[in-house]
Parts: sequence; structure tokens; C-alpha cells
Amino acid sequence: MKFEIVKMKAIWFFLFALLTLSVTAQERSISGKVTDATTNEGLIGVTVLIQGTYTGTVTDVDGKFSIKAAPGANLVFSFIGYQTQTVAVGQQTTLNVSLKTEVKGLDEVVVIGYGTVKKSDATGAVSTVSTKDFNNGVMTSAQDLIVGKSAGVVITTAGGAPGSGATIRIRGGSSLNASNDPLIIIDGVPLDNNNVAGSANFLSFVNPNDIETFTVLKDASSTAIYGSRASNGVILITTKSGKLGTPLKISYNGNASIGEAIKYVDVYSGDQVRQIAFSHPGLYSADSYTKLGSYNTNWQKEIFRPAFSHDHNLSLSGATKNLPYRVSIGFTDQNGILKNTEMQRFTGAVNLNPTLLDGTLKLNINAKGMNTNQNFSDQGAVGSAISMDPTQPVYDPSTLGQTKSAGYFQWSNYGANLGTANPLEQLMMDDNKSTVNRVVANIQADYKIPYITGLHANLNLATDNTHGTGHNNRPVTSPSVLTAPLNGQLDNYKGNNYNNLLDFYLNYVKELGQNHKIDATAGYSWQHFARNGNDYKRGIVDATHAYQKVDSTFFTTENYLVSFFGRVNYTFMNKYLLTATIRDDGSSRFAKGNKWGLFPSAAFAWKIKEESFLKNNSVISDLKLRLGYGVTGQQDIGNDYPAQANYIKSQAGSLYEIGGLYLPTLRPNAYDPNIKWESTTTYNGALDFGFLKDRITGSLDVYYRVTDNLLNTVTVPTGSNFSNTLLTNVGSLNNRGVELNLNLVPISKKDMNLTLGFNFTYNRTEVTKLLISNDPTYIGILYGSAFTGTNQVTRVGEAPYSFFVNKQVYNANGNPVEGLYVDLSGKGGTVSGNNADKYIYKNPTPNYLMGLSARFNYKKFDLSASARTNLGGYVYNGVASGASLDQMYQIGYWKNMPTSLSATNFVSRQFTSDYYVQNASFFKLDNVSAGYNFDNVCEHFKFRLSLTVQNALTITKYKGIDPEVPGGVDNNFYPRPRTFMLGVSINY
Repeated sequence: MKFEIVKMKAIWFFLFALLTLSVTAQERSISGKVTDATTNEGLIGVTVLIQGTYTGTVTDVDGKFSIKAAPGANLVFSFIGYQTQTVAVGQQTTLNVSLKTEVKGLDEVVVIGYGTVKKSDATGAVSTVSTKDFNNGVMTSAQDLIVGKSAGVVITTAGGAPGSGATIRIRGGSSLNASNDPLIIIDGVPLDNNNVAGSANFLSFVNPNDIETFTVLKDASSTAIYGSRASNGVILITTKSGKLGTPLKISYNGNASIGEAIKYVDVYSGDQVRQIAFSHPGLYSADSYTKLGSYNTNWQKEIFRPAFSHDHNLSLSGATKNLPYRVSIGFTDQNGILKNTEMQRFTGAVNLNPTLLDGTLKLNINAKGMNTNQNFSDQGAVGSAISMDPTQPVYDPSTLGQTKSAGYFQWSNYGANLGTANPLEQLMMDDNKSTVNRVVANIQADYKIPYITGLHANLNLATDNTHGTGHNNRPVTSPSVLTAPLNGQLDNYKGNNYNNLLDFYLNYVKELGQNHKIDATAGYSWQHFARNGNDYKRGIVDATHAYQKVDSTFFTTENYLVSFFGRVNYTFMNKYLLTATIRDDGSSRFAKGNKWGLFPSAAFAWKIKEESFLKNNSVISDLKLRLGYGVTGQQDIGNDYPAQANYIKSQAGSLYEIGGLYLPTLRPNAYDPNIKWESTTTYNGALDFGFLKDRITGSLDVYYRVTDNLLNTVTVPTGSNFSNTLLTNVGSLNNRGVELNLNLVPISKKDMNLTLGFNFTYNRTEVTKLLISNDPTYIGILYGSAFTGTNQVTRVGEAPYSFFVNKQVYNANGNPVEGLYVDLSGKGGTVSGNNADKYIYKNPTPNYLMGLSARFNYKKFDLSASARTNLGGYVYNGVASGASLDQMYQIGYWKNMPTSLSATNFVSRQFTSDYYVQNASFFKLDNVSAGYNFDNVCEHFKFRLSLTVQNALTITKYKGIDPEVPGGVDNNFYPRPRTFMLGVSINY
């Protein structure tokens, strides 16, 4: 038996040796040189791969290579910036290959609504930002990648908290009371912009490392295919996928970073507070001085910290026969610079793109999952750290174990909730955490219908499910100012968002002779949104009773959107292009007669470069004129049932007796049964250009937009059963602007390359109507609070949310005179807060925006930077406006103030003074990144190390922490950190 085994092994070894010798006999050594087709110079680092295998090599410093391959093999030559070339080996032993520069510009395919189009054939205002253009740094949210990268697109983060969201505006806002957010579509799935309970950012589910491109649709001719949701533009996000014919690629990208606060609000020290107190003996009561402590506590330094974060992403991509695939997982652990704030996120994505039925059926299968655990803590501590008495200690051991202390210093009695809480206790004792899980998945099938050349059927089925749970708890030792009217707090909440989609459309492409081409699309869309949630809150009524007060709320809501759409692209002589689009949307939010909205658009483009008088021009490489017109809508008005009566329980004491039971009566909230879409009409004219073989490329767009049926809250006549205000369609506003995108390639050599990007935006928004009929006495829509006063207004003839303030009078030394304002009404009244004497002074929206990016490559070294400039925007400095001498001591408590008080010495607060409306123009160097590629360290492996500084530099005249403030009012928001990041990328 042993002999037989040895015999069999010997036979198998002999056969294997013969096979090996046979294969070796077939293989031959192939050598050659790879050169640039234009310069004929050798190219270093070109990958030479035997097709269908992992066997390969790279060219040396002279462009030479050597590899063993069988006569029947194909060699694949690939290099960044050049067209990939496949060459059959045959009987050759020497192969010299010339690679052509990859011409991406005009032949590049861009994603549009329900399809793609060559960039040269686009008729609308479309801009694409891809991986090579993305911002570097700590990116936990998708929108961070394109800040400052596209003209007309303004992205303002809510602050520096881990996982914080952002406000995105495309060509300004088109509404006052409905959403101004663009429609965002990821891999064909239109998202619900509503955050689920426990989530700060609805875009955080997609890992930035998985994103391939952003395509921004700006004008109505490109967005009208989405009809009722497209007035604020559309952002199409495409994620990475595998490619046919490519072997397995394993990629790891990781980084570690540390963030720090750039600056603090300049407030008084403990010594300075004591000096101010004793220098104003008539202002403060005698017993107030006994409340002064002996410390010099810097409360801002107590609550902030250096924050260490790390991020890891692993992906596998390639193709198995007819199945391209990409699978990725990611983990992010981001700590905030504010203590007790952090976020951990796990993400996973699968992208499969099989081709079946002899290439007639193509499937795109996408699934993305996310688990986020977030600790929000109490970010109100940022404001508390500015106003907390610096003469007091952080900890007070003498009160340890007492009901209102837990070892932290706290004021003994909060009276009318005016005392400032200990900022560190406010942070560290707050248990404010959430867990959010989300899955977004879709399967898209494209079927080439037999017997009808050029006809395809496309079906897209998608689901988007998000579930959030969380709690926000405080112990009874927390000061009542944080939990009023309760002592301590237990708060549990949860929410669910559901979004299901069915899209079906037919696409027909046909060339009619040499001069005519038609690309027609017609389809149907159905989408259902559902949301529900609840909040269960309880606490102790007072410190001596165990009675639990319960405050429970819940909600459930849904809406449907049903649509029919169509588009025709017609091309004549490859010079003249016409696009016509129409969408008919039906929304469940509106009543019969207003449910359906029709949204048409048309566009024309003329490829001037293709005309005989320019075709052979060596200077002008591209010139195209674009003209567009269209109507889009807005139905996201924050209420799924605005046209129906919503009954609520009547307020105190209104009861009705039934059978001895006294039941509360119900009354309807005000509603308008005839409420309908807001509609926006856009006119767009543009010129696309390229010079010197596209070393200089760009586009210039001019647009004008008018929004009609604008929703505004108007007064309801007395005597109705409603509240005294009603949201209805009465207004209008317009936007006009100019956009310039410019891309330059000053240096393009074998070992050195420099590319520059610049974009410029001018935008002006003006309200033209707010009431059904003109009323010259109508002051406009006022914004503010009882505490700070009214200091913003939306008025006809002005930009929305303009600052509405009193005109400050200054003395001979240029200092503001307290309480003295210009008598603009002529009635002799100069009292702060008098609306008759107020005027409109500036607004938060900058008039001019510029973005600048640069990338420099020298051999294996690269350096990139991105910067932005905003000019003409203003911010109301709410931190400084709350400062006054009399507020430093209130009802037994000392408070701190910003040192800017020394410039005014206001005894009382002057909230409505235009002194606090400050120039917020800025220049920001968002990130600077340097990297080095180690390509030949190990066979088949490529390494890259990078160092990035994020939020590197801000130049501004604004006197607060940061001039980039959401909404234009600076009121102690979470500051954005400066971050230093070390990154590594490994590819196999």
C-alpha cells in the first residue's frame, strides 16, 4: 500500500514537472519601452500587467520594462493621466508602446437625472467634482469633500462638533418657510432631508471614502426632470464600483489626527472682574462684594481639550468574469474638542455590477449600512464658560455630597434661572447619547430590449430605513437652571424614518443618418416617506418629593410622491443641441385641485468650436453657448398635512361635560385648504470655453430666478376659529447671479504637474412680495426673541433675514454713546427697540464667493491646498451684544463678560445697536496636504504617506471666534477646530 502511494506521488510529480516545463517553454521574455505619445519621452512607473492575472511589473526611470509572458497573452499598460492600452504578445519579444494623454474634458461622461451625457453634449448648468478634486482632512460627512469646490454652492457646517451637519445652498435660497435644501440623490436613491431622532447629519451614513463623484445640477433645464423638489438644485452622489477586466485590488486608507481650539472668546480674568466690581461702587449692592471669589478660573480652558481621532477604511474591488464588485468597511472614532463629545461610526458598502444575458441585462446592486454612536453632551456649556464667574473655583470640596453640588462649585440658589451653571459640570454630568442605524439599498436593472436597436428599459427599486434611539439624562445634583422646571431629568426618545422608491423609465437612442441623433427618456416614479417617533421625559418636581412628572409626546406622519417624466435630447450635425424636459408631480401633501404640478424646461446649446471658422483654430480648443429655461417646484414645507385641519387640545380650562365627565375640547390649527407648490422659474445663459489644448478651461454662467406662490405667514381676520396667523401662498422673491469656473494647467511635464482651480460667485436675493395686496405699512417678517429683541427682518425690496437695527450715535472719540440712536422716524424717539427708528443695515449673505484650489506633483511627491473667500457678508455678534456692566451682577450672582465691553462701557445691554452688526468677510485656508508615494517598496504594493492641516488659517475683521456662522447670528456655537492629520494609504 505504501508503495502504491509513493508510486502515485511520483506519477503526479512527473506530470506536474512536464506541465511546468511546457508552460515555461511557452513563456518568453518580453522587453520594451513605454513612451509619451506626444513628447516621445520614457514614462517611469507605468504598470505592465498580464491581462487576467496578478503578474506584472513597472517601467524603470527610462520607461523600460521586462516581463515573461506566453505568446497568447495580452499585456495591459496603464498609468495615471494616460489612456490604458492593451497589446497582444503574439510572437514578439520586443514591445515598444506609446501612451496617449487621457482626454477627459469633453469626452468625460457626467451623470444627469435618469441617465448620463457626454460633457460636450450637456445643455444645462452642471458641474462635477471627483476624487482628485476632493478636500483633504478629517471628513466624516460627504458634503465636507466639496466645500468651496463649485461656483454657486455654499456649504456651511453647523460647527465643530463630531458628526455635525451642514447647510447647503445652491444659488441662494428660493423660499422663506419651505426647505431651501437641495435634493440629494445617492446612486439613484433620492434621500429624505429629515434627520431621524438622535442624528445630527442625515448624510453621515455614506462614508466619504466610498464616494467617486459629486454632480451638481444648478439650473432648471438640468433639474426640472426632478420637478417638485428641484427649486434648490440637485446633488447627485455616485459611489465607487469595480471595473470589468481588473484584478483584485485591496486598499486601506487610515489616518490619525489631533484637533485643538484655535482661539477662545476674550473674557475678563478673575482679577479683572474684581477690579471692575470695586471701580463701580454705585452700580453694585454692598452685599454683592461678598459673593466675589479669590480665583482666576479660565472656564473655556476647563471645557476644551486636544482631541485625538482616527479613521480606518478597507476596500476590495475588481471583477470576476462579468461581475465587477467593490466591498468596503470603515470605522471612525472622532473626539470633539469640547469634553465629553465624541462619535463612533461603523460603515459598510457593497457595490455589484453584473452583466447577464449576453450583455443585454446590466444590474447595479448597492447597499450601504451605518451604525453611529454619538455623545452630544450639553453644548450650552460653550456659552456658560463665557459668562461663568471666573472668581470661583471649578470644584468645591466643602459641598461634596450635598444635593446641588456633586463636588462642583454651584451657586446655592438659582432664583429666576439667572445663575450660570458650572460649565464643566454641565458637560461631564450630562448623559446625552444616541445610537442611529441606517440601511440604504437599491437594485437598478438596465435591459437592452431585443429587436429594437437603442431601446433600453430601466427599473430602480430602493429602500432607505433609519432608526434612532437615545437619551438625555441629568442627575438631581445638576442645577435647576439646566432642568427647569424639574429637578434632574430622564429623557428617552426614538424615531424611525422610512423611504421606499420605485422608478421605471424607457430610454431610446437613435442616430438618423450622419446629422441627427435623438436620445429620449420617459418614465414613472413612486416614492413613499414615513416617519414616527416618541419622547418620554420625567423628573422630580422638587427636591423633597419622589413624584415623577411625565411629559410624553409621539408622532406619526407620511407622504407620497407620484410622478411622470420625460426628456428629449436632439443633436443636429454635432453642433446644435436641444433638450426638452417635463415632469408631472402628484403630492399627497396638497388637496384635490392642487395635488398635481407640471414642471417644464427647455435648453439649447451651440458648439461654436465645431463651426468651420473655429474648427482648426489652435488657440481655442472648446467654445459652447448654452441657453436654458425651466420651472421647478417646492413641496417640502415642513408639514405632511398642510391642507387639512389639525386638531389640538384646547388650552387651560376649556372643558366640555359629557355624562358627568369633563373632557377637553379640540380646536383646529390654522390651515389653508388651497395651499400649493412654490414654483421657481429660472433663466440661464452660459459660455463654456477651452484654450491652448484645454490647458485653460472653464465656464461662465449668468442666471435669473423668480419664485412665485411663496409661502408666508399672514394675519387671519379676528372671529375665525383659528389662531391669528396662517401659512399660505402669497409672496415672491428673485435671485440673480454670475458664476465663473476656471481650471488652469500651468505645468504639464513628465515629472511635474501643476493644476489650479478657481471659482467665483455673485448672488443677490431680493424679496418682491409678501402679502396678497401691497401694504406700505407692513413692516415685514420680524425675527428675534423677547430676550435679545428683534434684530432681523424679511421685507419687500431687501434680502431675506436682513439686520433690522437702530443706527448708533458715536461721540467725538468714535465710541458708541449708550442708548443714543439716530431719530430716523422724525418723531423724537431714540429708544433702543423702537421699530419706527430702526433701519435695514446689511444682511448675512455674502455678495461674492471665491474658491481656490491647487495641486502640485513632482515625481512621487504631491502638494495640494484649498482656500475660500467670502466678501460682503455680515454677522450679528450676539456674544458681544449681551455684555454690559449691570449684567455682571444679577440677583446674587456674578457673571463674566467679553472684554469687548471695555470698548463701550455700556451699563445696560444694547441689543438693537448696529454696532454689533460686524463685517464677516473672510479668507480661509481650509486645508493644506503634502504626500509621498512609495511605489516600489514591495512587489504589487503601493504606499502613500500624507500630512494634512485642516482649518489652517482664517483672515477676517470679524471680532468673534469665527466669521462663518450659520444663520448670520453668532450665539456661542461649537467652534471649529484646527486639525493636524497623518494619513497612510496602502494598495495591493
